[in-house]
Amino acid sequence: MAMDGYRGFLGLLVSALLVGFLSVIFTLIWVLHYREGLGWDGSPLEFNWHPVLVVTGFVFIQGIAIIVYRLPWTWKCSKLLMKLIHAGLNAVAAILAIISLVAVFDFHNSFKIPNMYSLHSWVGLTVVIFYILQLLLGFFIFLLPLAPLSLRAFLMPIHVYSGLLIFGTVIATVLMGVTEKLIFTLKTPAYSTLPPEGVFANILGLLILVFGALIFWIVTRPQWKRPKEPNSTLLQPNGGTPEGVEGSRAINFGNMDKSDSELNDETAARKRNVALDDAAQRSTM
Repeated sequence: MAMDGYRGFLGLLVSALLVGFLSVIFTLIWVLHYREGLGWDGSPLEFNWHPVLVVTGFVFIQGIAIIVYRLPWTWKCSKLLMKLIHAGLNAVAAILAIISLVAVFDFHNSFKIPNMYSLHSWVGLTVVIFYILQLLLGFFIFLLPLAPLSLRAFLMPIHVYSGLLIFGTVIATVLMGVTEKLIFTLKTPAYSTLPPEGVFANILGLLILVFGALIFWIVTRPQWKRPKEPNSTLLQPNGGTPEGVEGSRAINFGNMDKSDSELNDETAARKRNVALDDAAQRSTM
């Protein structure tokens, strides 16, 4: 099935992937060139894993997971396969986000820095918790064939809305974290004097913001939505039995009624013929 505005979609998709990839590269350059690299020893080098993992997993990979259903060359793939890919990407993003939190808490505890006092930390931990809940809900409700169709239909709009809300909150939290890090670390020269590191990190923030905007635009265009499968089951508005199933039942019942009536007519006719034969035999005798 052809997609409406395919060239526009392809252009935005390539732009989003390019900007997202640049965001990851800029994050690596920031921590390797300006922040002295990476490590896992409780030092600031361990903290540097936090922005790298967040931008790579919580921003870039989550963004790809959001638009994976919109890729037209996957429309011939089964819906189950796309669900597995969507869930797998989100699971990778969740794992990277959890590791990034471990790096932050480990660094803070090593240097006796208080935990969970800033708005960035409050929103960040909250969005990670809700992201994991969203992942578990999607796994048990939409991936496993356990939940009834009526429940899936009811929760699907909530699932979509909460996914976009979480992604937008992640973008805002990352921007808060970049600014907070620059204010705390840039003293001489100060962040207010626009040093090279400050300018570079500000550009990183703009790249992340543009990536989020492109993902939101792609996923909210109705003409780029994955078409429904021909054999997909639809629910009636009142939560009744699926369409098609009830229709087939009605047809079968109609055929059964028709065949039964015909059979009854034939039986009655036979009884009448037997009665006539008996009467004729008696009259002859």
